[in-house]
Amino acid sequence: MKKVIRSFVQIIVSIGVVVALSACSGSEDDQVVSNEGDDKNDTGNQVLNLSNKSQIPTMDSAMATDEASFRFLGITMEGLYRLGEDAQIEEGIASDHEQSDDGLEWTFNLREDAVWSNGDPVTAHDFVYAWKRVVDPETGSEFGPYMMNDVIKNAEEINKGEKDVDELGVTAIDDYTLLVELDRPVPYFESLMAFGTFLPLNKDFVEEQGDDYAQTSDNLLYNGPFKLEDWESTSDSWNVVKNMDFWDADTVELEKMTYEVVKDTQTAVDLFESGTIDRVELSSDLVDHYASSEEYATRSKPVIYYLRMNQTRNEALANVNIRRAISRAFDKQALTDELLNNGSVPLNGFIPENFAPLPESDKGIREINGELVEYNIEEAQSYWEKGLKELGKDSIEIEFLGGDNDTSKTLNEYLVNQLESNLEGLDITLKEVPGEQAIDLTNSMDYDIQHSAAGPSTLDPSSFMDMLITDSATNQMGYSNEEYDKLFEEAQSELAVPGKEVERYENFAEAEKIAFDDAVIAPVYQESVAMLVNPKIVGVITNPIGPTYEYKWAKVN
Repeated sequence: MKKVIRSFVQIIVSIGVVVALSACSGSEDDQVVSNEGDDKNDTGNQVLNLSNKSQIPTMDSAMATDEASFRFLGITMEGLYRLGEDAQIEEGIASDHEQSDDGLEWTFNLREDAVWSNGDPVTAHDFVYAWKRVVDPETGSEFGPYMMNDVIKNAEEINKGEKDVDELGVTAIDDYTLLVELDRPVPYFESLMAFGTFLPLNKDFVEEQGDDYAQTSDNLLYNGPFKLEDWESTSDSWNVVKNMDFWDADTVELEKMTYEVVKDTQTAVDLFESGTIDRVELSSDLVDHYASSEEYATRSKPVIYYLRMNQTRNEALANVNIRRAISRAFDKQALTDELLNNGSVPLNGFIPENFAPLPESDKGIREINGELVEYNIEEAQSYWEKGLKELGKDSIEIEFLGGDNDTSKTLNEYLVNQLESNLEGLDITLKEVPGEQAIDLTNSMDYDIQHSAAGPSTLDPSSFMDMLITDSATNQMGYSNEEYDKLFEEAQSELAVPGKEVERYENFAEAEKIAFDDAVIAPVYQESVAMLVNPKIVGVITNPIGPTYEYKWAKVN
């Protein structure tokens, strides 16, 4: 089966171990710092002083693969659309669009009042240039093919060197009309246009800068709400200032944000306690101390943690009843309440709660299907006995692959203890390794059971469910079910057109049921973030995909 757009977050093996492609899932990397008593506040009271856990790796939209880069691209740049409150599509450079009945042609009408920070107009030609640059194999973009292949017409063939870059399905009809041709109908294409890979670029400026492009804030142009100042790729501090040339500058109330790299959570918490920081993420060991505080808050994320079970390396895991037993044999509620203690909730399906509901509905796949696999010792032991009998064994040895940081180790040990205690005859060897080694073991399918995580690249169930199709690059479990593949393929083809939304979601719901009848994975929990927040900072939006934070509508009360 041809691989469609993949899950963006492939957080492999351990809690907190993230593949290079996945950091954009949205970690709470920046904390809002108050503007009281700070001599850097030279633009009035609409100033935030922020901390960031890392430097910005790149500000080149073609080369960005990580959360920090995409976040600052989102702050300073604007594509056809951007995400607003509750991930609603908001106008960007496009004022509106039309799509063909078959969903394969999208025509975007661009506003004529949008300009770059050097005064040049933002036109359809800027999108054509940027997108062709992204898929051109000479550019070496990682996310270009990742996001555009099997979506934009001819993108995959161009990236493989089989077609010329000028054959990409994007055309400037005129300065303010952009035509995009797709390989297949993409129901979530509108939200995809808010993603950083699809940002425009000013060709003359980029080519004039040459190899220096995007190396410093002076080698960049901006068309978004803010601009970078005093930044270079190795900076541990930088500023973000309001872009007065932004077409919707009257909406933007923040005048300035300053950033400094602060990597240590305890240091950030101490700054919050001293009144310097207005928002900070809490580690689980600090939650109880602050849970009763008026400043304590939690935020759910569409990131799921689960046990993947390799059906090819250990014959026991090729047995569906053994997998069914494992998926029911550990107490998820105790794990989230006592070990994580940060608002995370038990997960009993593959699609997270409150994610990508049907258009004009509040029901997503999780709400449609309900709880598909819950903690149940009696059921687990019944399936276990069936599986052992089918295998002709009274005991099974399994290797459990997990991460080696402190949080990972705690959860690994808990899960191993639960499984061994509740399934008689199960002997587990715990193997804890660093992230890079875990990725190698995953890619070579050299593991039995693995603690993994996934999050979305798009506001669509397919962003998770494509991980289970036969020969998917992110399957890596040896799972294959023809009916699952058929339902998924239909959802991505004949049902992926306007008017077929309900039928499409019914296919996804049925496919998820099949996957859980096959016990492909053992879901563990849906992630949440615990924070301390000063209520004077309002209007900061957190996004489920793309840039973690949106500051266009933020202000200081």
